[in-house]
Amino acid sequence: MPVESGIFFCIFEIMKKIFAFALLLLMLTPIGAQEVGLQLYSLRNQFKEDVSSTLQLVQDWGINKIEGGDTYGLTMSEYKAMLKTYDLNMVSIGASFADLEKNPEKVIETAKAFGAKYVMCAWVPHDNNKWDLEETQHATEVFNKAGKILKENGLVLAYHAHGYEFRPYKDGTLFDYMAENATDFTFELDVFWAQHGGADPLALMKKFPNKFTLLHLKDMEKGVKGNNTGHEDVETNVVLGSGQIDMVGVIKEAQKLGIEYMFIEDESSRVVEQVPQSLNFIKTIN
Repeated sequence: MPVESGIFFCIFEIMKKIFAFALLLLMLTPIGAQEVGLQLYSLRNQFKEDVSSTLQLVQDWGINKIEGGDTYGLTMSEYKAMLKTYDLNMVSIGASFADLEKNPEKVIETAKAFGAKYVMCAWVPHDNNKWDLEETQHATEVFNKAGKILKENGLVLAYHAHGYEFRPYKDGTLFDYMAENATDFTFELDVFWAQHGGADPLALMKKFPNKFTLLHLKDMEKGVKGNNTGHEDVETNVVLGSGQIDMVGVIKEAQKLGIEYMFIEDESSRVVEQVPQSLNFIKTIN
């Protein structure tokens, strides 16, 4: 073989290997720049014991995107220093309905202090499990008003439905009313509470593809029957993929929709053992 041909052949073989490696990396890259994080409420009991070691645990799991908002008795500067130490990025914080309604400036200040992009509200107070059109309309108005103010400050408001919103209304549910009238806020879909309230999480994502900006990944023990209270025994939270929710379908749809963050939330007493297993499950989904 002439020298020139030999050199050309070697270059060709090297380029083939580079191309194959690049293709492999592309195949392994999640769709939609999606990241898996953790809702820190999962570790509420561990934080009571020691903040630093709990944040270290999150880092050890390979997670660096978190949702929270509490400083666990530390000053904001102390807590933020710890987050920096463990390379944890607070991308979403929780806010109470009362603060969103009466003091959105306080919410904005806290979100900006953390450098968060999202603000989520996980509960709308209501009496004796009474939730009808009146409560739904009021909540929607509050979220739209607060969401507009937050939007003007570079933040995204997401309402985390808890199950009571899926009661029948006209040809759908009260959640449908909220979603259809949400002009200045979005939703964080907690798949556990959606299913517990009688909805199909995957069907919701397909019905309202532009309304969900965040996701809570939480699986429900097989055999559990839901209700419209928004309450359930925390021990019914099981390893992702081992319960009754179509987690594979949900995660693939989230990838398709480009939902930015999926937060694992595990409220059970087995959280430390279960989160690594849930992370391993997610890695199996292509």
